[in-house]
Amino acid sequence: MDPATIIGIVLAFGAVVAMVTMEGAHLSALLLPAPMVLVFGATIAVGIASGTIKDFLTAFKALPRALRGKVEPPQQVIDQVVGLAEKARASGLLAMEQEAEGVDDPFLKRALQNIADGTDGDELRVLLEDEIATRSKKDRVAAKFFSAMGGYAPTIGIIGTVVSLTHVLENLAEPGELGPLIASAFVATLWGLMSANFLWLPLGARLRRLSELDVERMTLLMEGVLAVQSGSQPRLLGERLRAMVPDGDADKPASKAAKASRGAKDPVEEAA
Repeated sequence: MDPATIIGIVLAFGAVVAMVTMEGAHLSALLLPAPMVLVFGATIAVGIASGTIKDFLTAFKALPRALRGKVEPPQQVIDQVVGLAEKARASGLLAMEQEAEGVDDPFLKRALQNIADGTDGDELRVLLEDEIATRSKKDRVAAKFFSAMGGYAPTIGIIGTVVSLTHVLENLAEPGELGPLIASAFVATLWGLMSANFLWLPLGARLRRLSELDVERMTLLMEGVLAVQSGSQPRLLGERLRAMVPDGDADKPASKAAKASRGAKDPVEEAA
């Protein structure tokens, strides 16, 4: 689990609370039900209106993923593929069917089953690339939904302020009440801006980033299983997959060799 989004949102709202407290104001002045209902309710409603019900459900289902942000480390993927390559060299490609039974990832499971069934390498590549493209397209729908709400929220906040100011103009005969009424009128604008920049836009950006990482993971798996099918040597396959990963995201193969060399004594030192 990567709690970056939760930490960021909490810190963002925490900064607002700190500012309000330092200025000697009260949070109750900001927690007004009417503007909050308008901003959040209308923003979600307009977001639904801008797409389809299926888009809304897709975005709603993606919300837990955006908060958890679970991403499989590249090194774990590489180790898994190298293990499959070693199994294939020892027991043949038919052993991939047995390996597929113990795999939870549907993408990798289907790839291994196709390898065991003898699917042609070029056809398997096309099949896996199409599946990656479909997954990416689905993820973009959820990200676009939240980003769209981030665009609507500030304007809806302004609408709430205009509605409240209309109510203020109705009470010009009571100057003593104008100050609190004007202050509460701008709360709608505040919540429109905060909800957009503290919630909707970050969630949209988060889902886009998670989609990119997922596509990179699936691409790594695709290249790995295709190399397994072609009989690639496991060590060389590991090096090739590490070359596809940015520096620092995967352990380098020299680590084990370095540990072994450090553990062995130099022959000259032993003779001495």
